[in-house]
Amino acid sequence: MAGPLLSVRNLQTSFFTREGEVRSVDDVSFDLEAGQTLGIVGESGSGKSVTSLSIMRLIPTPPGRIKGGQVFFDGQDLLRLSDREMRAIRGKRIAMIFQDPMSSLNPFLRIARQLTEISELHLGLDRRAARRRAIEMLELVGIPDAARRIDDYPHQFSGGMRQRVMIAMALSCDPQLLIADEPTTALDVTIQAQILELIKDLRNRLGTAVILITHDLGVVAGMADRVAVMYAGKIVESAPTDSLFARPAHPYTQGLLRSMPDPLQEVAELYQIPGLPPDMTCLPPGCAFAPRCPHAAELCAQPPETVAVGATHRSACWLNVRSETRA
Repeated sequence: MAGPLLSVRNLQTSFFTREGEVRSVDDVSFDLEAGQTLGIVGESGSGKSVTSLSIMRLIPTPPGRIKGGQVFFDGQDLLRLSDREMRAIRGKRIAMIFQDPMSSLNPFLRIARQLTEISELHLGLDRRAARRRAIEMLELVGIPDAARRIDDYPHQFSGGMRQRVMIAMALSCDPQLLIADEPTTALDVTIQAQILELIKDLRNRLGTAVILITHDLGVVAGMADRVAVMYAGKIVESAPTDSLFARPAHPYTQGLLRSMPDPLQEVAELYQIPGLPPDMTCLPPGCAFAPRCPHAAELCAQPPETVAVGATHRSACWLNVRSETRA
């Protein structure tokens, strides 16, 4: 059997500041099969977006640096490729949708130019063929009257439509992997649902693997085949989506799930995980979640092991290690 489309092994990315080293991605490993969707969830600052930028090799240097690890994509270690080889992959075989389409789109260029440039560069199309391809992509993502609107500027589109343009750009070269970094940020609930449904539909039709980065577990519930939960730069739990929601093993995951509003219940106020995320320049010894954890014990002053709590379910918590030992 062929291996996974993407295999990340012991990835480490740091930012070096006046206050000290920030280990934004600290020994992260995961696999993604072709055609599957992986949801990466966690609070702001947990390392989700830096993980995706590290895969794409878009970490600003300085102050950031990929310190170690391997990122195998279709058998190639992306971290060992030259800049030229990486540019040939980025945008063609791996594409990314960024959080804010207004800052990602050039406000001074018409949508047509921004879309055709990708097809001309990566597919070798002439300008006329590239324009036809661009119109097809805008129609694919549900933009009405695409043949006319392609000559508009970004500011002439609504937020939801700009995000659709970003998706069209990302899919222009039929990538094998699509990374969507908070694709519904700042959009209203109705537009969020439309964008997520669009990504799911395109994945099913085109067979594209997806990494969906979000702080909202509710988003991954209906989108992802598997979920990785990040905290303080580490993956603290990973599992198939159904297993994670049915049997969350890590106290942080349990807290995130308790924080989700239940439409079937009326509550005075939502649950909040106590405390704040840690200072990444001065992490506590051992488990970084221990200061906020209701189950913290003396053992948590040591880094927890990652253990299997199911056939394909893993968690990095001393509670699970002790349970595994008793079993």
